[in-house]
Amino acid sequence: MAEKEATRVAYGRKLTELGEKYDFYVLDADLSGSTQTAVFAKKFPERFFNCGIAEENMISVAAGIAATGTPAFASSFAMFACGRAFEQIRNSVAYPRLPVKICASHAGITVGEDGATHQFCEDIAIMRALPGMTVVCPADSASTEALLEEVLHHNGPVYMRLGRYAVPQFYEKGEREFKLGKGIVLADGKDITIVATGIMVAAAMEARAALAADGIDAAVIDIHTIKPLDDKLIKEYAAKTGNILTAEEHSVIGGLGDAVASVLAETGNAKLTKLGINDVFGTSAPAGVLLEHYQLNAAGIVKRVKAMLNK
Repeated sequence: MAEKEATRVAYGRKLTELGEKYDFYVLDADLSGSTQTAVFAKKFPERFFNCGIAEENMISVAAGIAATGTPAFASSFAMFACGRAFEQIRNSVAYPRLPVKICASHAGITVGEDGATHQFCEDIAIMRALPGMTVVCPADSASTEALLEEVLHHNGPVYMRLGRYAVPQFYEKGEREFKLGKGIVLADGKDITIVATGIMVAAAMEARAALAADGIDAAVIDIHTIKPLDDKLIKEYAAKTGNILTAEEHSVIGGLGDAVASVLAETGNAKLTKLGINDVFGTSAPAGVLLEHYQLNAAGIVKRVKAMLNK
């Protein structure tokens, strides 16, 4: 069984490693133990600011730092970093296109027992809508670390989605090159393409093996950058397989599924099914139970693929 680690842990580790080579600041909203920015704070206290339980202020301070030309990372739970501070992100970060990197942890339903108020499944949709905002959702620790360096050097604002839940590690460190806006084909196939992001990438690979046992040849693509989307790759596999299933730990409204749907609407050469949270709020339960409840696992993908191909 693959080792498991939360992407937020990889974030804290890599952020500290990057701090040894590059000049940037890190801000948190009194959750540095949970977001893992405490690792950076311990090593570089002069470049870390705890802004307290005031996310709006944190984003404004980050924008002020970034306006001087020095990148600033701002972290909190996704519900607060993105939801509570949206106006500051829009007007103080996105509008002037400043190098503020909003790295939000505890996204999606895998916050588990924290319940619906903290299970933020609308963040990708909100951040996608902002002009010039890059939206990144890594699948595991190795991809988080590789993408974080890309995020640091990107000339503009970024929203990076991280999780609390320990997920399987299937990328080897340094195994692949990760570039913002470029999807990764993890497996080729001819019958259907599973386009996944975040924790659903591991589930997609597991589902592919189960589908192969039933004679279904599924391609799997890791879309770690939801904006800008790798339109070219989506169009290529739409033409190749004629069937696309998107999988995300996020609402089916405004997330990866809708981004892919926009591309397919231009081509008209593939059927689409979206797997995600279906216009409902979450509920309180352990993360694994919730993933099973919402069918956001390998079994859920297999079920949707078979239903789609049987139509």
